[in-house]
Amino acid sequence: MKLFVTVLVLIATVAAQEFYTTKFDNIDVDEILKSDRLFKNYFQCLLDEGRCTPEGNELKRLLPDALETACSKCSEKQRSAGVRAVKYLSENRPIEFKALRAKFDPENKYIDQYVRDAEKEGITLNI
Repeated sequence: MKLFVTVLVLIATVAAQEFYTTKFDNIDVDEILKSDRLFKNYFQCLLDEGRCTPEGNELKRLLPDALETACSKCSEKQRSAGVRAVKYLSENRPIEFKALRAKFDPENKYIDQYVRDAEKEGITLNI
């Protein structure tokens, strides 16, 4: 489930040499999650069903690497925003959460690690 933590954390990131840039760390991830319009735009971008903002394109480009490396290039602020995002998605947008999992983890390669990581943060994912 850290997969979706990473999804929304990376909304605010761009690739750098060793770490993702903190250039977009001031984006309010909570505002995106709670706004139907903003959420829908990012969601459709990630699923290749709509237009992408520059941040959305970067998120989509970096997400596979972030999943594969368990977000090892993320800052602590990015991880924290991601944890909030996964919690929100699993509790409030389960259909979209499932669609993102199907797109970015179709073989369930990352799911066990993400469930463990979420539990360390005190989050029980609805999967």
